Amino acid sequence: MMQRAPKQATEWLAAAATNPRDCKRQWRGESGIAVLACGRFWDVLSMSEELGLLALDTLLCVAPPPGPVLVDAAARRVGFFLPPDPKCRWIGSDIRYLGQDAWIAAPAPHRAAGRLRWLVPPDGSGTLFVPAAVELALQQALGTLSMQAGARRLCPTCGPATPRARAGSGGRPADRPTP
Repeated sequence: MMQRAPKQATEWLAAAATNPRDCKRQWRGESGIAVLACGRFWDVLSMSEELGLLALDTLLCVAPPPGPVLVDAAARRVGFFLPPDPKCRWIGSDIRYLGQDAWIAAPAPHRAAGRLRWLVPPDGSGTLFVPAAVELALQQALGTLSMQAGARRLCPTCGPATPRARAGSGGRPADRPTP
């Protein structure tokens, strides 16, 4: 049974479906999930759970309140809802931008369904993340991951150990060993 979600949030999210009435029926159904179109009311920036959770921690500390955030626990991905921007390009390792002609699966607001959960549910007002704020939060999160990886001598993007320059005689970096 669908928890009582604010009607405004349910209507706002369902409006992105091809058939909003059918969408709401799917939310009340066995799976509790409906397929929604990106690109009309919002786009979704999807990334690894590790990166996304660090960025969300930063974004939760700033005003105005953040937009919706959806997590797929099985795929270990986090999706931030941004204003639609057909010309937008996000570049980064394992970052996916879902805009026009893309679709997402989502539970009803304030409900978890299987592997999908709202970390920040939509509030129905149409509040979305400011892309520049998300970019800054991602830069901070990448810096944190890089420092953590450096302590473990791992590349934050690919994982394998990276060679470090060693101080040689005269304070010059020594030649890097070949793999």
